[in-house]
Order: sequence, then structure tokens, then C-alpha cells
Amino acid sequence: MRKVLLLFVLILTVAGTFALWLTSGEGFIDPKEMTMMGGLALIIVFAVFLGIRRIKSLRRSEPPEDEMSKRILKRTAATSYYLSLYTWLALMFFSDTTELEISSFIGLGILIMAIEFALAWVYHTYFAKINE
Repeated sequence: MRKVLLLFVLILTVAGTFALWLTSGEGFIDPKEMTMMGGLALIIVFAVFLGIRRIKSLRRSEPPEDEMSKRILKRTAATSYYLSLYTWLALMFFSDTTELEISSFIGLGILIMAIEFALAWVYHTYFAKINE
């Protein structure tokens, strides 16, 4: 139960800072910021989905971590790791042709890594064969 509460505290913290970021702007949002906001919104929605799923699991008295969920998490981590290596390679390749600052570029890379992890988790949970 503590992990679920910690997850929702983290979600509220990120959503609060996201709302603060939206309200503290000058009013005009450029396309770069819109892309970052969209990615952050996707991550928040994914975290809420995981939190609701964990609460339902707790209500059914299922163990928090069984063998299948550990295996799915391990495969998800491996898939997202390989995808992130290629993502960083592509980002380094295109870094000279873009006008992004280094800090924005690193933030974009981290955001893409989080989205890749979420997509890999969805793939391995719902579409991949478990006993490959």
C-alpha cells in the first residue's frame, strides 16, 4: 500500500509542477514547449493508469510482485534500454542541425526514454507472448 501511496504522491507532485509551468508562462507557447507538454501529459496518464491498476490488484488481494510481473518488467527494461540507445544515437546525429539548447536536448532525450518505457511496458503486458 505504501508504494501505491508513494506513486500517487509522485503523480500529484509532477502534475502540480506541470500546472505551475502552464500558469507561469507568458501566454504564448511555442511548438517545442507543446511537444514537451504533450510528452509529460502522456507520462502522467500512464502513471495514473499504473496506480489504478495497482489499487485494483490490492483490492483483489493479489501479490504486488509475482513472477509474471517481474518477467514483464525485466523484458520491458531490456527493450526500452535498447530503444533508448538508438534514440540517443539519433539525437546526437541530429544535434548539430537543431536549434535546441543542450539542457532542452537532454530533457527531450529523457522524456523520450520515459515514453519508450511506457510503450514497451504496454507492448509486453498486452501484446507480446509471455513464454517466448
